[in-house]
Amino acid sequence: MEQRVLGRTGRLVSIIGLGTWQLGADWGDVREEDALAVLDASVEEGVTLFDTADVYGDGRSERLIGRFLKERPDAEVFVATKFGRRAEQLPENYRLANFRAWADRSRDNLGVEQLDLVQLHCPPTPVYSSDEVFDALDTLVAEERIAAYGVSVESCAEALTAIARPGVASVQIILNAFRLKPLERVLPAAEAAGVAILARVPLASGLLSGRYSERTVFAPDDHRTYNRHGEAFDQGETFSGVDFATGVEAAREFAALAPEGATPAQTALQWVVQQPGVTTVIPGARNVAQARANAAAAALPLLPPATLDAVRELYDRRIRQQVHGRW
Repeated sequence: MEQRVLGRTGRLVSIIGLGTWQLGADWGDVREEDALAVLDASVEEGVTLFDTADVYGDGRSERLIGRFLKERPDAEVFVATKFGRRAEQLPENYRLANFRAWADRSRDNLGVEQLDLVQLHCPPTPVYSSDEVFDALDTLVAEERIAAYGVSVESCAEALTAIARPGVASVQIILNAFRLKPLERVLPAAEAAGVAILARVPLASGLLSGRYSERTVFAPDDHRTYNRHGEAFDQGETFSGVDFATGVEAAREFAALAPEGATPAQTALQWVVQQPGVTTVIPGARNVAQARANAAAAALPLLPPATLDAVRELYDRRIRQQVHGRW
């Protein structure tokens, strides 16, 4: 699989990574043996980056990755984790003492001496403008608790503020065929600064797979049931903030753009990875078949200009008015 440099870390990672929110919580139950099988299949298919967070299953996702790494010492995997969301979301909680405690908990969960990458997990907006916050992250690097740090953001404005920070190695942001706003300023700014872009929610919470209809019902413990209007966390994390019925209709049109031999989901992933400035895309997977299919998207030929134009036209016609201004 193609490898790209992860920003200022200098490390190479696969263009298709693995997001492990599904393996922790909020997507329905995933058995431990199934979760480990997803990690194993991903590595076998060439994936070299796992993205996780201390809040996914209150550490379950990190612990599963830690167990996998212990059982597969041959696997050369870069693990990007996140912290901050287990605490009350107040800017004053983003301080060195808490950072040390949060990093140490993740180190224990993952079974490592040093974390490859820690990302601030969508913190309150004022955090991005705090010199004290980034001084504290620099201290964690100096103490060798972490090798590098980045941010996970909800808005383009937050991303641009973070990119201007000299120590920020990466920015994680929602980017998919139903969320094009980062293409305007964020991706060019990141590329110019040498900051990696980790594209999350690339399938718009599954909408772009084309598997759902207006009658689809998700489990009660699935965020696609309980967070459609931002009841539990940012609305953009669920279906990219697109109304479900609108998204289903648009997804049917998107599916028709898939080239022969590719699924709509693979087409959506290929669309992301060929955007200038993207380092890696981190789809989730609940089972081995999904993990293998996601990784296989890396081998697709580039989408032709006509398809890229059609994606833009679909977005402008169906999606832009609903979500563009909000994020």
